[in-house]
Amino acid sequence: MMRIALYLLTNLAVIVVASITLSLLGVDSYLAQNGSGLNLTSLLIFSAVFGFAGSLISLLISKPMAKWSAKVQTCLLYTSPSPRD
Repeated sequence: MMRIALYLLTNLAVIVVASITLSLLGVDSYLAQNGSGLNLTSLLIFSAVFGFAGSLISLLISKPMAKWSAKVQTCLLYTSPSPRD
């Protein structure tokens, strides 16, 4: 449960930082002047969807890629023999 919360918190923090940065740089007024039909909210929602999807794909392939690149094999579960009386 904690991993999911950290995943969501990290992605939301990235969106907040992007929102603050784009507002400080004046991207909202630039989009309004050019008449592109975009506003900052729709741009942030679009980037959030792609950011969440990209980070999820990255999380899903990171373990198999690490195993593949290090040529590691997963061991079977080892159970120790019970002590003899």
